[in-house]
Amino acid sequence: MNEAIAPRKRRGSGRATIHDVARLAGVGSITVSRYFTEPGRVAAERSARIAAAVKALGYVPNLAASGLASAHGRVVGMVIPNISGPIFANTIQTFSDTLNRHGYQLLLASSYFSAAKEESAVRAFLGWKPAALAVVGRFHNRATEKLLSTAGIPVVETWDYQPKRKPIQVGYSNNAVGEQAARYLYTKGYRRIAFVQNSLAGDLSAMDRSDGYEAVMREHGLEPIIYAPTAEAPFDAGKQAIEALALSPPRRARPVEAIIFANDNLAAGALLAGQRAGLKIPRQCAIVGFGDYAFSPLLLPSLTTIRPPGREIGEIAALRILEQLGVLPASAQDSRLNLLACELIERESA
Repeated sequence: MNEAIAPRKRRGSGRATIHDVARLAGVGSITVSRYFTEPGRVAAERSARIAAAVKALGYVPNLAASGLASAHGRVVGMVIPNISGPIFANTIQTFSDTLNRHGYQLLLASSYFSAAKEESAVRAFLGWKPAALAVVGRFHNRATEKLLSTAGIPVVETWDYQPKRKPIQVGYSNNAVGEQAARYLYTKGYRRIAFVQNSLAGDLSAMDRSDGYEAVMREHGLEPIIYAPTAEAPFDAGKQAIEALALSPPRRARPVEAIIFANDNLAAGALLAGQRAGLKIPRQCAIVGFGDYAFSPLLLPSLTTIRPPGREIGEIAALRILEQLGVLPASAQDSRLNLLACELIERESA
């Protein structure tokens, strides 16, 4: 029958329970529990009745209840440096979408580039016994390293690639990205090239990129110029950097010819401030960002940047977790395929 199930009134004002769902659907409580934890083991006709009862009662399963003790396996935690930042948006979305297709839900926490906040988030997630955990990067404090190594669940580090580490890694080499940007500018004829760090303390991945930049500069006998802005807001930090490096450098220092920025927010702040001051970009100073944010091609001049494989990172990280959980067959592919490439997007600013 396809008739809708009418909700029965319950005594009291409490939430609907698993037993209410079972009575309304005409099945046992164990079958309802299995519907949430192992849906593939419940017959289609019974699943339809349970789904109708859940909807009619507005039932929300209590994952901490002993009757659903295995339900914690349907949740995956992820700690992101900055949830509001556009650079991680595609990773979060594809990671969540891939998990959802297999009945798993994503829970997010933000560390805001703080090792202590990352530790707190990881500790909280593990207290809820998630099925797996994803973090960004390989830079953790000792306490977090211990938590991850003893978690007893699949752990994936994203947005980085250091294959000698124990956790599964899905990402790219930040060091190689710094090299990529520096080599691009060098081949374009620029020699006085600077690198601008993120003004947010704790962005160690950006420091990895500056190391790659520095290696290329020294390889060509050039002096690296690394600038760390102090302004907290990214656009203000970018403005501060271009003023110090190209518009009014310190006494006896020549203006730089090109600048690599830790992210597109900094680069956009620099580009706008430079234009306001009459700086001709890229003729007087070329600008390269990182991230390829949505606004980057809309700037005038449009921003040359490096595009990280955000969507691919999210999808592959989720697939690796599902493989580790036995939801998908173990991949026979070489683990080196977890190493992805970043794409240099050449536009008008360099």
